[in-house]
Amino acid sequence: MTGLTVLQILIVLAAALCCGFAKTGIATLGIFNAMLMSQVFPAKEAVGTLLPMLIAADVAAVLLYRRHVVWRHLIALIPWALLGIGCGYALLFYANDTAIRRVLGIMLLVLIAFQLLKDRAGAAFERYVPQNKGFTTSMGVLAGFATMVGNVSGVVMSIYLFGKKLPKEVIVGTGAWFYLAVNLIKVPFFVQLGMITTRSLAINAWTVPVIALGTLAGARAIPRLPQAVFQNAILLIGAVGALLLVL
Repeated sequence: MTGLTVLQILIVLAAALCCGFAKTGIATLGIFNAMLMSQVFPAKEAVGTLLPMLIAADVAAVLLYRRHVVWRHLIALIPWALLGIGCGYALLFYANDTAIRRVLGIMLLVLIAFQLLKDRAGAAFERYVPQNKGFTTSMGVLAGFATMVGNVSGVVMSIYLFGKKLPKEVIVGTGAWFYLAVNLIKVPFFVQLGMITTRSLAINAWTVPVIALGTLAGARAIPRLPQAVFQNAILLIGAVGALLLVL
């Protein structure tokens, strides 16, 4: 890969594997993509280099789970996600790399705390919050913001879709269509900000076979994971990744 050491190449390939697995397996594993790529590139360049890798994985996930989607939950989210993308663009335009990492990490920790409170609230939450328009609005804005700033909307989407009481295959499938849509929308913004370049695209080309391997591994893992294990793994990995971003 262009201008990278052997260690840096291995880190990028590890991120590519996680990228594929996250799209068809445990969504919040995607947080580690941002963490791994930031070990090789500055924060903005890391986010820009990661985006085409995610799109490649999104296409594979949509093909694998195209029948597992609830369109009404997806369509309700998209307008608010576009607002979040606009807010994320403003932050990327004005903020430095350190500020971006910390904002992203703190936001993810707040979301995970929200999920834990939701679990403690039990039936009261399930009865009122997911049906509330404010829940969809806030999740949409946060998902758009998180995906624009760091390609890490997995935690947000998982909280949103878990709130709708969907089985894990439908969570993966509905999420896959959402990620593909918003990631394609982000491309011209990232090009305009100089976050996607010919150099980053050359690096992306090397990662495609590894991404494909990761998507197949994730698709095999999902049917074997009990729903409770699936949810707890998402929260645990999300919390560790968020702490790494903050610290």
